[in-house]
Amino acid sequence: MHDACAQSSIQVKGRFRKLGWRQHLSAVEADVIVTGDIGSARQAIEAILPDATDIALLTDANRRKQLLISDMDSTIIEQECLDELAAYAGIKDEIAAITARAMAGELNFEEALLKRVSRLKGLAVSALQACYREQISLMPGATQLVRTMAAHGAHCLLVSGGFTYFTQRVAERVGFHAHQGNVLVEDADTLSGDVVRPILGREAKLTALDDAATRRSLTRNDCLAMGDGANDLAMIEAAGLGLAVHAKPVVAAAADAAVQHTDLTSALYFQGYDDDDIIWDA
Repeated sequence: MHDACAQSSIQVKGRFRKLGWRQHLSAVEADVIVTGDIGSARQAIEAILPDATDIALLTDANRRKQLLISDMDSTIIEQECLDELAAYAGIKDEIAAITARAMAGELNFEEALLKRVSRLKGLAVSALQACYREQISLMPGATQLVRTMAAHGAHCLLVSGGFTYFTQRVAERVGFHAHQGNVLVEDADTLSGDVVRPILGREAKLTALDDAATRRSLTRNDCLAMGDGANDLAMIEAAGLGLAVHAKPVVAAAADAAVQHTDLTSALYFQGYDDDDIIWDA
């Protein structure tokens, strides 16, 4: 602790602010000013704070981002849609096991997606509606994050390796300006067990970030990208602020910051938003 402090200067800036934790416990937020070695400063800060603390050490320049690009499953919503949909076919555990490996980077995303979707062949299309209505819930703070950034001029894009049936509804519900996802192929009133090509995966998410930024004369540094799985890595690493949300270790290690203990309003505080800036009643 002494060595770390000797290499950095740490000063509390501004007032402490309450945050809402995911489990509805009380929490506080404060800005700090750090000069010197960032790594040493992080060690010093982590040494004096409880383990269940979300920390982001970021530059003050260009702190508020003008483009938000976010994954959906386990990021904006609390579930993995494909896993929940598989429950209606009686194979949730089988599909969830493949999902976990794909999100950890152990399996090729596209191949894992096709394998899982093939097992849904013959499932009634009506299961999509039932799944969305009965199983899907928003991550705490998701609506406040998106609607606040949108109100302050940011373009908000939902990009998912999941399915457009869900991205459309979640985007409308939360307040995203646009959405992208994979399209399930239907055969009359059942699923065919396939998806429309090309598959939206890791590189397609990065392309979506670059395209959205270019259309608005923004740079990657103007972007906030967030997600939880290995297929989010490319956009998280490219963005000016890459945020891991309740993420797999491989993603958390690559991100600039992480939301692990608090809710998604932390992404606003990381950008310097104050309580008065946030649309709480969204």
